[in-house]
Amino acid sequence: MKNIAKKVLVVLMAVLMIGAMAACAPAADSDSDAKTVSLGTSADYPPFEFIYLDDQGAQQYAGIDVSLAKKLAADMDAELNVVNMNFDSLMASLEKGDVDFVIAAVEVTEERLKSADFSEPYYTDLPAMILVKADKAAEFTSIESFADKNVGAQSGTTKADIVNNDMPGAKFVGLTSVIDLVNELMYDKCDAIVLDGAVAMDYAASNSELVVADVALGEALPFCVAVQKGDPKGLLESINKSIADALSQGLVDQWVAEADELSSKALEG
Repeated sequence: MKNIAKKVLVVLMAVLMIGAMAACAPAADSDSDAKTVSLGTSADYPPFEFIYLDDQGAQQYAGIDVSLAKKLAADMDAELNVVNMNFDSLMASLEKGDVDFVIAAVEVTEERLKSADFSEPYYTDLPAMILVKADKAAEFTSIESFADKNVGAQSGTTKADIVNNDMPGAKFVGLTSVIDLVNELMYDKCDAIVLDGAVAMDYAASNSELVVADVALGEALPFCVAVQKGDPKGLLESINKSIADALSQGLVDQWVAEADELSSKALEG
């Protein structure tokens, strides 16, 4: 009986010690269980998505699309995780589920509809434009002017489609980075690049050696948020509500103004 009593006493003391240690332990970080949603984007495309240095010298993501992503996450009561990658990797990463949604000035095309679903439009840019060197602008007065010229566009984009399908005789130069494309243009390694209108104008405004060619490329397509095909994570309803709310409050116009102001600070690579 004494041995049994001793064993019981030892067990009770161990339980009491464990309880005391637990009471003294620091409280668990409540943020560790916070829901997180991942944005896939390609942050080399001001004013839509880019990286800049804040007043403390820290890199920050900004742009129209980043502002929208922050609202989507906030409306879902979630933390936003930004996953930056080459544009031509975005849809494959979304399809694999590596990111929850993609916002990167993405237009809806028949090809993209095969692997993703899309939100209601949140923004319609200016039509695509052709960026050229200012000292050569007089050479380019029509689409035909670009025959036998090296014309660049970001790989995997509708701008690449324009060069390949709508600019007869143009020699396509495809790169994953818009920053690299602009450098190719600056150093005369290509003759022109095709960009979304706001992006082309942004580069022209910040660099006197670049201008937008006086050549029309058709109508602009609206930008939408992409999610996995079939929306297995059930995000589209919330995303569409957030977009409607942002448009009704005029938030998109506010984000455009903020992005335009910050885009002069965009890092160049």
